[in-house]
Amino acid sequence: MAMPPLDAGVLARRDEIVAALRAIVPGEGVIATSREMRPYESDGLTAYRQLPLVVVLPSTTEQVSRVLRYCHQAGVKVVPRGAGTSLSGGALPVGDGVLLGMGKFNRIRAIDYENRLAVVEPGVTNLAITRAVEKSGFYYAPDPSSQIACTIGGNIAENAGGVHCLKYGLTTNNVLGCEMVLPDGDVIRLGGGHLDAGGYDLLGVVTGSEGLLGVVTEVTVRILPKPETARALLIGFDTAEAAGDCVAKIIGAGIIPGGMEMMDRMTTAAVEDFVHAGYPLDVEAILIVELDGPSAEVDHLIERVSEIARGCGARNLRASTSEAERLLFWAGRKAAFSAVGRISPDYYCMDGTIPRAKLATVLHRTRELSEHYGLRCGNVFHAGDGNLHPLILYDANDPDQLARAEAFGADILRLCVEVGGVLTGEHGVGVEKRDLMPSMFSELDLEQQRRLKRAFDGKELLNPGKVFPLLSSCAEQGRMHVSGGQTAFPDIPRF
Repeated sequence: MAMPPLDAGVLARRDEIVAALRAIVPGEGVIATSREMRPYESDGLTAYRQLPLVVVLPSTTEQVSRVLRYCHQAGVKVVPRGAGTSLSGGALPVGDGVLLGMGKFNRIRAIDYENRLAVVEPGVTNLAITRAVEKSGFYYAPDPSSQIACTIGGNIAENAGGVHCLKYGLTTNNVLGCEMVLPDGDVIRLGGGHLDAGGYDLLGVVTGSEGLLGVVTEVTVRILPKPETARALLIGFDTAEAAGDCVAKIIGAGIIPGGMEMMDRMTTAAVEDFVHAGYPLDVEAILIVELDGPSAEVDHLIERVSEIARGCGARNLRASTSEAERLLFWAGRKAAFSAVGRISPDYYCMDGTIPRAKLATVLHRTRELSEHYGLRCGNVFHAGDGNLHPLILYDANDPDQLARAEAFGADILRLCVEVGGVLTGEHGVGVEKRDLMPSMFSELDLEQQRRLKRAFDGKELLNPGKVFPLLSSCAEQGRMHVSGGQTAFPDIPRF
């Protein structure tokens, strides 16, 4: 994976930079030895690793501001990091940059039940918000599978979703405001405890910006009352195409489940062996459909969804009869990534989104690609909104398998775009999908996005090498013309 070239001048000033940062964040707030920095060399996309120049662990907004101001003035790159659960390499360090760890920002500052909001620091885990408010009958809706570990700051960076995003929205639909430190050290506030803010929707710009625009130090999130009733249906089908047809017909009937997830046969078997949730093992695909709301409404929707499923050829159909059983259904789905890790040395988790009507086509093409590359692929995804998570199984000790896994994954993502979808649903672009961006965006599209980036970060020091293809300057995108065999401005370095 190519990254921007290292700045020799910054590397030569390493001791000076480390000393300056220790003056800002004293004590154990700066980590500078190779051995101690090793845990920060990668995020959840472990295929790519790089030690940072130095790791800094601030604990206050003032320290974050001073670190960013110093780095801005000194021309030093900065990579923000939350819990490091990113699956797209969004927190991959650079060798000539500061790794800014936000793990010490782990307090819940305020809970306001009357206004249905909580004010938290970015290092608070996703699940911790629900745990803090559940005794009062509330919860935080976005629930990615890594919610026990991933932090709200990282959720904002990647606009994380989860199994309940179909009905309750992604992170962007559940964040009301934030405090953010700009690359030059200035501190701004976007949104707040109110539902709508005037002016440009900068909060919407920041959510999903992958740490390229600033560092979030405080977040105001929406909390919701827990539904009166929630029940889950476990449905098995003889083909993945039949399961996909059922998904489309449920949505087409005007039913919006609280969650609707799908797993193929290989993934289901791995999960059942791990969690023992009672999944049927003689079907090609299973759907988990959750209905929530008043009891009478849920009972009615269970009947309607069951009727639709039978019409689509469901072989197995079972409705949860207790809260424990409902949670067990979901425990298997949320453990899918971990369970697949038991049947393969390594796996490459993809993330693309397609129109629901194209589900059968994409699954068929994915099976063909699996045969072409000689690698197994398990499918688990948010079926309701078409967010796919193919799991490509490989052995990282075999360089050829890694290369084939990367090529396989790239073809899946190109396929998503080809059928009218997008490169990412919730994992972000990071470095994983960076060089595929031209398959979805035109040269003009990418340049407008870069202009927005430069409006916040004129020196382009924050999280470099992510999202935008490296060869995306004027010369490489074709606006630098060659005339008579001579390149204009030949003295300008090119890479």
